[in-house]
This record gives sequence, structure tokens and C-alpha cells, in this order.
Amino acid sequence: MITTLVDLYYDQLRDLYSAETQLLKAMPAMKSAATCDDLKKALGSHLEETREQAERLKRICAAHGIAPEGETCDAMKGLIKEGEKHIEDTIPGDVRDAVIIASANRVEHYEIAGYGVAKAFAEVLEFDDDVSLLDKSLDEESNADSAITKIATGGLFSSGLNKAAVR
Repeated sequence: MITTLVDLYYDQLRDLYSAETQLLKAMPAMKSAATCDDLKKALGSHLEETREQAERLKRICAAHGIAPEGETCDAMKGLIKEGEKHIEDTIPGDVRDAVIIASANRVEHYEIAGYGVAKAFAEVLEFDDDVSLLDKSLDEESNADSAITKIATGGLFSSGLNKAAVR
């Protein structure tokens, strides 16, 4: 039962850890389904960051004497399931890459919200070491979102989709 802000903070850390571990399993398939080289590279780079983020969450939890496991992030489970369905429903190429970008942006926005909330709780609780680690992950998530959006708006969406794909 959650009765204090500390309890809620720990719950949020576990939720983030669940989200990150789910992504670690899903991202290789997303990368492999992508055809755009820049998108593959961005997903591969963020996969490495995701591993580091999960490790940061483990370190934060260990510092508080709690296990990072124990929570299932149902929201991430749903985002991944929706993305997988849309990837399966499209043929390889620009439209599938657009599906992957849309799915990845949704995931990044969810993670940005999660890390932002956890960081705000850590600030209120004066867990300064946690704030620093959570801020690093928050920056990485924001950068990943920007990189994926740049691939879409700087190339794929503006010139990469052929006329047949737009109809």
C-alpha cells in the first residue's frame, strides 16, 4: 500500500524499471523491422542508453534498500503491444518506418513523463544523488525523442514517403 510520498516514489522507480526492461526486450525487434539506416542507428543507440537507464534505476533502488522488480508497467506493455501490432500490419519500407517512429515517440513521451515525475519526487524528498541520475535519464529520453522526430520531419515524412504510401 502506498501511504507516503516515499512509498509513491519507490513505486514510480519500480514502474520505470519495468518500463525499461520491457523496452530492452522490444527494441531489437523494432530496430530489425526498420529499413531507414538513420532510424536503425537511432534505435540502436537508444537501446544502449536504455540498458544504462535500467542500471541507474537499479543503483538508485539499491541505495534505498529496495528491489527494482515488483511492479509491472502496464502502460509500457500497452504501448509496446500497440507498436508491435502496427509493425506487423505494415510491409517493410517507409510506412513501416513511420509506424516505428510514431510508436517510438509515444514511448519516449511516456518515459519523459515518468522520469520527470520521479525526479520531481526525488527533489521534494531531497534525494540529491537520485535527482542527478534521474536527470541524466530524462535528458537521454528527451534527446532520443528529438532524434527520432528529426528523422521523421527532416527526411522520412517530408520526402521519403512516396505518393502511393501517402494515399
